[in-house]
Amino acid sequence: MSQIKVAFSSSFKRALKQFLKKQPQKHQLISNCIDLFISDPYHPSLETHKLKGKLSGFLAFSVEYDLRIIFYFASAEEVVFINIGSHDEVY
Repeated sequence: MSQIKVAFSSSFKRALKQFLKKQPQKHQLISNCIDLFISDPYHPSLETHKLKGKLSGFLAFSVEYDLRIIFYFASAEEVVFINIGSHDEVY
């Protein structure tokens, strides 16, 4: 399987910047999870899952207990990250 390409939407970049302003110590953790996602989007530790309701069509994976990244598949080998934040912030 080839590596997944990741695109970052402007909304994701904004949310990440705001999140890291409050919790700069999480930068490496987020970076490591994105690297893992790129090599294996369905790695068990990421808990990748489909979303329902108003976010139907999107998926999410966990960076840690209460930190999620929302994304969608633009094609078979490209995803677009659209948001990052706590469960309450992104859903």
